[in-house]
Amino acid sequence: MNRKATALDVAKRAGVSRSAVSLVLNGRGDGNVAKESQDRIRQAAEELNYSPNAIALSLRNQRSRVIGILADEVVVSPFDGNIIGGADDVARSRGFVTVVMDTERDTARDESAIETLLDRQVDGLMYVTVGLKPIDVPHGMLRVPSVLANCYDNHAQPQLHHVIPDEVTGGREATEHLLELGHRDIALLGGSEDSPAAPLRVQGYRDAHAAAGAPVREDRIFMAGWDIDAGYRGTMKLLDGVSPADRPTAVMCANDRLAVGVALAAARLGLSVPEDLSIMGYDDETRIADTMVPSLTTMALPLREIGRAAMTKLLDAIEGTDTGKGTTAATMVPCQLVVRESTGPAPTR
Repeated sequence: MNRKATALDVAKRAGVSRSAVSLVLNGRGDGNVAKESQDRIRQAAEELNYSPNAIALSLRNQRSRVIGILADEVVVSPFDGNIIGGADDVARSRGFVTVVMDTERDTARDESAIETLLDRQVDGLMYVTVGLKPIDVPHGMLRVPSVLANCYDNHAQPQLHHVIPDEVTGGREATEHLLELGHRDIALLGGSEDSPAAPLRVQGYRDAHAAAGAPVREDRIFMAGWDIDAGYRGTMKLLDGVSPADRPTAVMCANDRLAVGVALAAARLGLSVPEDLSIMGYDDETRIADTMVPSLTTMALPLREIGRAAMTKLLDAIEGTDTGKGTTAATMVPCQLVVRESTGPAPTR
């Protein structure tokens, strides 16, 4: 059986002292070990498949190297799990492990769940939600370094840093894509009015029109909901019985499920996508956007990036390397336009 590599083995291969290996792999290399030496140490550790002993690290640093994640329904939902995936990527890369508890949208369980995680001596906490929303921060989160992902503090004076998608810019850039294709009559199926994300995407839609000098027709904006049937009904109201000269040439949707409904309505009405009608989605939902026929142009929510950014912020706070001033600022993560087949030049009338 091959002997497991030790820190001394890493030091010999990298040509450094054992103490330098300890500093770098414990996250304290900056300012203590030269950048070139840090790179050699990490490369040697990877080549030797070496990782520090977690228990020994905990005893030396008085840390558990465990991060508690509280989710409202992310674990049991088909959506937004990539936030936890991105967070776990960063945690593992820095020698931490994550423990996740999901309350299945029962906010009455938040406080007890946080206390359970704190009883396990977690070094920090993250709260993750499905969909952008305000939350009442459990008091226990204020006892250790904590961060919010895809949600924000509902308190008048927010107490925790939050990492959320830049929804206004996402809505603007989605609309700009259609405007650049020559569309000037763009309908918007805007989601639900009770969602914090929906009005932000509508604001982006309005901002893009204003920047292009294109008027917004208020009768083209429908707060339709989020599901496929809502997209279908909203599109039938827009297009059924309307002459080609009077119908919109593109429909922008607040999520990809609405876009599926738009595509079904277009097919029912004998309209070709994108020749007669362009369709823009939002989310880039797995197994929907890229498998539709035609495949869906959409604005991808940066879920994994949100998780990575939130965990990086949290671990920097735990390890004392966070250079940001204050703790209540927001990190806005940009969305990404994904151009596929459902959008094309505006038809001539």
